[in-house]
Amino acid sequence: MGGASTLVGALPTYDQIGIWAPALLVLMRLLQGFGVGAEQAAYDAGDLALATDYADRSAQLKKQINEQFWMPDRGYYAVALDGKKRQVDACASNMGHCLVYGLIDEDKAPQVVERLMSPEMFSGWGVRTLASDMGAYNPAGYHNGSVWPHDNALIASGLLRYGFIAEAQRISTALLEAAEYSGGRLPKLFCGFSRDQITVPVPYPTACSPQAWAATTPIRLATNLMRYDIHVSLGGVWMDPVLPESYGDLHISNAPLAAGRITIDIAKSVPSVQGLPEGIELRQGKRPYLTELVERAGLHRKS
Repeated sequence: MGGASTLVGALPTYDQIGIWAPALLVLMRLLQGFGVGAEQAAYDAGDLALATDYADRSAQLKKQINEQFWMPDRGYYAVALDGKKRQVDACASNMGHCLVYGLIDEDKAPQVVERLMSPEMFSGWGVRTLASDMGAYNPAGYHNGSVWPHDNALIASGLLRYGFIAEAQRISTALLEAAEYSGGRLPKLFCGFSRDQITVPVPYPTACSPQAWAATTPIRLATNLMRYDIHVSLGGVWMDPVLPESYGDLHISNAPLAAGRITIDIAKSVPSVQGLPEGIELRQGKRPYLTELVERAGLHRKS
């Protein structure tokens, strides 16, 4: 549910895609209604039947997105469907959010990633909200070509989910480098001018700083690359770090976990944790997704 709310907050505006903006809002509210978070909550509560039901709904949504929004001749997803269910051909960063939640078919992911990291989308400081070869592109527009740090942190998370490590590292490094030009603090957004064109990130005139989404971005970038995940009901802390060598070693203290606090160290991509609560252990690798948990529980999707 929370992830869908984030998606809604990053939707294109009316001046970006016109009357089709409400159509995309409806789609994201549908995703929110299905509640990716609700799947996990139901599983954690022991209600496997409800978890399976939500998983079935999510699978159906994924099928609809890939059937109705994919544009094979473009190699990316339409940003919306108009009132007559026609695809709206605007290449926006929103499709990167679909990577986070596993909504993109595996065979389509390489094309989506190629487009996200293309010069038209990736400014050198981050992925633009709208590609530079789109008619409505404006590098100083609010959602028409600007770069939003929290948007990029989510995209980086999705890239890692699909195994695109180098691309996730590139986005993360670019954003952390951009923060150096604003006193170490990332703003809500900055302009989407190319780094090749202007060698510093151009501030957006009315961007909030500090701003809540942007303030959490460095944390999300770090935990993305740590591949850090916690699941108390499964008794595990999962880590499989892919931090670039240039980042050096990582030390985090006083991190909350269950009823306690832990200390995390990563040296040469090898993680260690001190202070784990009873019943929680460090596990190398990826935490299983809900679909995997449902399958392990011996439940099957509806035909």
